Amino acid sequence: MRLEDEIQQKEFKDAYNKATVNLLFTHSYIVTKQNSFLKPFGLSPEQYNVLRILRGQNGNPITVSSIQDRMLNKMSNASRLVEKLKQKGLVIRNECPADRRQVDIIITDKGLDLLNQLQQEILNQNQNLIKLDASEVDQLNFLLDKLRG
Repeated sequence: MRLEDEIQQKEFKDAYNKATVNLLFTHSYIVTKQNSFLKPFGLSPEQYNVLRILRGQNGNPITVSSIQDRMLNKMSNASRLVEKLKQKGLVIRNECPADRRQVDIIITDKGLDLLNQLQQEILNQNQNLIKLDASEVDQLNFLLDKLRG
């Protein structure tokens, strides 16, 4: 569906204005779909992002500040997200032996199991959400990388 129809706006000042609004609208659309999908699993998209970062560590601990640096949403509070994941038994927090002010975070087997359970469903959801063929997805990724230049 066209952006103009979705937000009930007849025209935009220029193509750059439309592109900016379109990106913001599309971001909101995707986040809403992710929230709906992850809610039954007791996760927010930000918590899911933290778990994926931790899985990428392959069992090695990482500090909260390093998690924050790698997060998709830089405005998220990584400490709060880690605490919620800890309460669910999905991560462990340990005092960093090299610097007692730092805390090392590691994903638990329960966290890995949850990610494994979600993996195929996330793949299916992404393919259903992004209604483009493989070459169009490659082009979209190229253009988005170029946009952030």
